Amino acid sequence: MFSRKSLVMYLTVFTIVSFSINNYAFGNAANKGWRSSPDLVEELTKRRSETNYSEQRVPKYTLPNPLVLLDGTSVTDARTWRTRCRPEILELFRKYVYGRAPIARPKNMSFKVFDRERKALAGLATRKQVTVNFTGAKDGPKMDILIYLPNAAEKPVPTFVVLNFGGNHTIHSDPSIKLSEMWMRSGSDGVVKNRATEESRGRSSSRFHVEKILKRGYGLATIYYGDIDPDFHDDFKNGLHPVFDKLIDSERAPDAWGSIGAWAWGLSRAMDYFETDDNIDNRRVTVLGHSRLGKTALWAGARDERFAFVISNNSGCGGAALSRRRFGETVERINKSFPHWFCENFKKYNGKEDDLPVDQHMLIALMAPRPVYVTSADKDLWADPRGEFLACRYAGPVYRLLGLRGLGVRQMPGLDQPVQKGTIGYHVRSGGHNLTEYDWQRFMDFADKHFQR
Repeated sequence: MFSRKSLVMYLTVFTIVSFSINNYAFGNAANKGWRSSPDLVEELTKRRSETNYSEQRVPKYTLPNPLVLLDGTSVTDARTWRTRCRPEILELFRKYVYGRAPIARPKNMSFKVFDRERKALAGLATRKQVTVNFTGAKDGPKMDILIYLPNAAEKPVPTFVVLNFGGNHTIHSDPSIKLSEMWMRSGSDGVVKNRATEESRGRSSSRFHVEKILKRGYGLATIYYGDIDPDFHDDFKNGLHPVFDKLIDSERAPDAWGSIGAWAWGLSRAMDYFETDDNIDNRRVTVLGHSRLGKTALWAGARDERFAFVISNNSGCGGAALSRRRFGETVERINKSFPHWFCENFKKYNGKEDDLPVDQHMLIALMAPRPVYVTSADKDLWADPRGEFLACRYAGPVYRLLGLRGLGVRQMPGLDQPVQKGTIGYHVRSGGHNLTEYDWQRFMDFADKHFQR
């Protein structure tokens, strides 16, 4: 879509007009609010000496300005943002980071409700389980959506949709939830299927708090991410890729979708189903993800504006954290550890983050004017809490252009002091890399505010 000449011009322009930042940006704000524990920094540095966990070692860097077009024109009105700037940024993320999906909604995709219990969880909820068959073929790729809707709430119900790591049966001990078919790596010989057991039911319940979500009046939908694409690298011969890559060139292009792109695409197919369900308010669906699935939630929200609210929890590099800070996990480290997550072009920026035509504040800006919430954890320095906060802050100009308040603060807040003043929310909470009840309660507080509940 973009010529080499226009890209070079863009890279030249943003070094002049964009934000110059170092680790003591905006009035020594890095010394105020939350700060990482010196003991933790020392411990982690000893464990991984090649990884930077110190603010003093963050290099000076320049962020691309989200309100400058590829031809160098400044964006000063909402219409230009909407019709020109936003599409340009979205295309840059497709081409250089997440890759592009070869198809939108498949023509023959089908939905089948195979379970409906109106008095689930002692009468608290209606439970549904729905199979989404992506191609309509009997042996084609498919995913199962587990849905709980509160019986006491007025319908249609605002709903959170969340990909999960362990299988739908792991989020609650409810014995009626279908065991997910789990794909696991099996040495060099490929995979073994269906490692799920009855003993694993409810194993991840501490991350979902189903009853508390329902009692707040929200629905919960979840999908095992391995249904969409198994999370290991085998040259994209599993999951969705071999089915839909046939629609394009036989040889994968350097901007072909990786696993994060596939998982995000699957979330959009869940949204297709929600639009058919009269009990789900498809205008108030929130997409939420933790860790690598937080990266996925952000990309899903950027690609698909039907998601009304987007939440990233502890997503770090390739998610909400600024890549140019080179703090904790870096572009090079993530590409070497997980070569299947992003498109091939992203690997060109291993150790060359300053050459990237985008950074993650621009991904957050793609959510505008919708609300977005980013969370960090005090002990999760690998995900760079300050880099996540700064990405939220520097997405703010786009929200302001649209007449909205962005993050609403310049200084990083203290521990367990959520910022919910604007359309961008943020908190850094006590603890480590996890999705907790504290996080869920803050997400629902923010949703109450923006959904006017």
